[in-house]
Amino acid sequence: MSAQPADRSAFEFDIRVLTDERDLIAALEVFRTAMVGLPWSVPLSPDVAGKFFESGRTLGAFADGELVGTVDSTRGSLTLPGGRTVAHAAVTHIGVLPTHTRRGIVSHLVRRQLTDARGTGEVVATLRASEATIYGRFGYGIASRVASVTVDTRRGAFRPEVPAGDPVRLLPTDQMWDVLPTIHARIPNTRPGFITRSSQWWAAQELRYGQDRGSAYTAVTGPEGAETGFVRYHPVGTETWFGSNERSIIVDDLFAPSREAFIGLIRFLWELDLVDRIVFPGLPVDTSLPWLLIDQRAVATTHIRDETWLRILDVEAALRARTYGDGGSLILAVHDPLLPENTGTYRIADGHLESVTPGLAADADLETDVSTLGSALLGSERWHRLAYAGTVRIGATDALTHADRLFATDSAAFAGTNF
Repeated sequence: MSAQPADRSAFEFDIRVLTDERDLIAALEVFRTAMVGLPWSVPLSPDVAGKFFESGRTLGAFADGELVGTVDSTRGSLTLPGGRTVAHAAVTHIGVLPTHTRRGIVSHLVRRQLTDARGTGEVVATLRASEATIYGRFGYGIASRVASVTVDTRRGAFRPEVPAGDPVRLLPTDQMWDVLPTIHARIPNTRPGFITRSSQWWAAQELRYGQDRGSAYTAVTGPEGAETGFVRYHPVGTETWFGSNERSIIVDDLFAPSREAFIGLIRFLWELDLVDRIVFPGLPVDTSLPWLLIDQRAVATTHIRDETWLRILDVEAALRARTYGDGGSLILAVHDPLLPENTGTYRIADGHLESVTPGLAADADLETDVSTLGSALLGSERWHRLAYAGTVRIGATDALTHADRLFATDSAAFAGTNF
């Protein structure tokens, strides 16, 4: 494969699947170098590469025999509105050495990855974007956002109507990496955007946890063997912990798919001795947390940021798998220059995808690109708002209103997993 840089000078590179353990470790170092600001971690030895990379899913770009760019993914599932799941690629570790940027390497890596993923039956791909201006051109759109929330435990108390929630117990560290993956995999979560966690994701979490990070704790809800949720948390600012009135804990991971598990874990964190503030880096934007408290101002949303960048790999399969609200019928034309087999006209009627026609129909109610459809798929982004940007051509009166009703969901999309 060859590519031309901006100055049109000759530049050749090859892309291939990485299978050698040393190449996989080298790919991780390429990514870390490209990201510049990632926290330092202990270098991995080649013999453990299999724990962190799913076989056959890491691509490398080579120039003059040197590995200069990489991307990889793990396979799992993503929940669509209505509760059905589809095959999902969790895309990560996209990076190019600073000596080889702006030469088309990322474009070729991502295009190859998306084509391969569709070819193996994956319906959607998602990622967490380090830069917001890169991935739209590959058909990704922002499909969910998360809220960073700080809770002041010195203000007020729980409303008297709030139940006790599930009982909570601390989990010993030596049980954590066996118990938590089992809980997360066992309990279904019907919130749109929820994704499963691969064994590679858990291996990375365990590695980070083991690197001298200080005190950290884990609590679970429910009886042993039938747990209903969990939370991982750690304190910050412990050098001034005693005597301070700003003692804070950071919630590293909260998995509480039921009301009972959520309330039980929030009560547990709220009642921790010595703690003045609880910091949640990422909660659903429609979290019920403020409504649990008498003083809702104890809960402050400090930041809202993008979470899920979603790329539809198979538009027909994605639209067929999700459910729809009562919005009548809609003829939706979608163009996808990167995966042209997605370009077509999709008729949604009677609560399901009724028909698919190749090509773009001139009489479509709405016409848009696959990136915009990716933003709308999980229901959190409304068609009216997307149309403001000019990425939606409106062909029929009230088409946006019908589309908003069809794609609306009861809960905001939320993946709850960073990768």
